Amino acid sequence: MEARMKSQSPANPGVSTGIQHLLKAVGAGGVDPRLLALVHLRASQINGCSPCVFSSVAAAKKHGETDERLHSVGTWRDTPFFTDEERSALALTEAATRLQDGAAGVTDEIWDAAAGHFSEEQLSAITLEIAMTNFFNRINRTNREQAGKTW
Repeated sequence: MEARMKSQSPANPGVSTGIQHLLKAVGAGGVDPRLLALVHLRASQINGCSPCVFSSVAAAKKHGETDERLHSVGTWRDTPFFTDEERSALALTEAATRLQDGAAGVTDEIWDAAAGHFSEEQLSAITLEIAMTNFFNRINRTNREQAGKTW
């Protein structure tokens, strides 16, 4: 399979500027970059976005994440490798990403669990990370972007 577009850069430079502002807002939210990488990885796994899976693993490793935990993100409920805080962020990620027909979405129980671990500023950053990841996943899947690049 080949990418449908030669350049990942949008033809409109305003798009790149907007994305950079959003990424800065996520980074300023006070959330551990390792956790943000796990959130990015989980949403990208759900959406089948190979370049985002690739880039999130690279980012997580850059921030000191272990192979053991990275290999277990898809089965986080069944492993002892994640804290309650991380579990709440991963549950929020899954609920906000799986918005297909009939899905419950982010229930009060899921939100309250995350709110018990994170400040509003951190929740805002995590929510924006989830939304941005889904945004990138959809662009990459549409354009058939290939794994192996990090942006």
